[in-house]
Amino acid sequence: MSEADGTVRVTGDDGLAAAALRRGAGVAGAAVGVLAAGAAVGVAVERLTVGRGMRRKARLALDSSGPYGTLRGTPGTAVAEDGTELYYEVDEVRPEAAPTRRARLLGRRTAPPVTVIFSHGYCLNQDSWHFQRAGLRGSVRMVFWDQRSHGRSGTGHGGEPVSIDLLGRDLKAVIDAAAPEGPLILVGHSMGGMTMMALAAHHPELIAERVIGAAFIGTSSGRIAENTYGLPVAAMNVVRRLLPGAFRLMAAQPEMIEKGRRATADLFAGVIKRYSFGSRDVDPAVARFAERLIEGTPVDVVAAFYQAFVEHDKTGALCAFDHRPVLVLAGEKDMVTPKEHSQAIADALPDAQLVIMPGMGHLVMMEQPALVNEHLAELIEADPSRPALEDTASGSPPPYHRRI
Repeated sequence: MSEADGTVRVTGDDGLAAAALRRGAGVAGAAVGVLAAGAAVGVAVERLTVGRGMRRKARLALDSSGPYGTLRGTPGTAVAEDGTELYYEVDEVRPEAAPTRRARLLGRRTAPPVTVIFSHGYCLNQDSWHFQRAGLRGSVRMVFWDQRSHGRSGTGHGGEPVSIDLLGRDLKAVIDAAAPEGPLILVGHSMGGMTMMALAAHHPELIAERVIGAAFIGTSSGRIAENTYGLPVAAMNVVRRLLPGAFRLMAAQPEMIEKGRRATADLFAGVIKRYSFGSRDVDPAVARFAERLIEGTPVDVVAAFYQAFVEHDKTGALCAFDHRPVLVLAGEKDMVTPKEHSQAIADALPDAQLVIMPGMGHLVMMEQPALVNEHLAELIEADPSRPALEDTASGSPPPYHRRI
């Protein structure tokens, strides 16, 4: 039954549990928020002490004044294999920008420029890279795209589950349209990093021929189903039993769940902050920015994508990125894709640079953008000839470098 604090009690009878879930539409809406942040249903959230009306006014004020997510580039559209239109934007290099160290080393002032392609995470969109876009803008050619059913891209799932493999093929379509030639650096957060792995699984020749660097931020190569999202094992087992029914409800009655999500906006905000950021002192405007991004994802999209993470296993594809500059970065307090998942990626790529950022959470690129940008700039400026240079002592390419 539903308690006064909004908790849904689950009985041993699945039918009663499903009934409780339906009666608690507001709680189900909050659960969507948790899932959208990549967390779990039924977490404990700290109580909010500010009046609801004041909180509503604060959200409106932040929405009206916050500049986050307003940067735009030259728009374009790629077409996926099933006809879904994938929206992307390109930020070109400033004409007056001095040649990078890479350009000077290779003497490629007239050659196709390096393109950095940013792939966002689950229930976000390309604007989640706002701080990277602002910090690196003009110094390197960048492509930002919305994954299918997210942001401005078309809704391509048709109510059916979506696979990470399909997202990898979507990324190939974006590359073909937005960067058909020239060297590439791939950057992915969470689901975006998984998308990069799927691209490597299906098109290893593209990685070998064109990708000169990669960054995996707060992501995983597999075994996500084992994650407890900070919950006790017993509680997570209950969550896993409820998830199939919750997703069926989201798909069948999205309007009801959306209404519940709106009605529990305060709880929703607390959940997002808890599971997105490691610090309690995150800028309220940044926290609201993250909340807006997640609010913009329809609940049926949440349901269609979630199973893809359970099935995701691309550890074998990581070898395509071996012996080239690779950054593996995670927040120390990430409960969505814990740091151990990044450690596993680094173990599969022993030449990679592993960075664990103390006190940071899942949306590390929004929580500590300056530090993330420093690491990305270092990756972008890495010597692209290094993968082709062999260490005479070992007969293998020298490492990018490794920092833990």
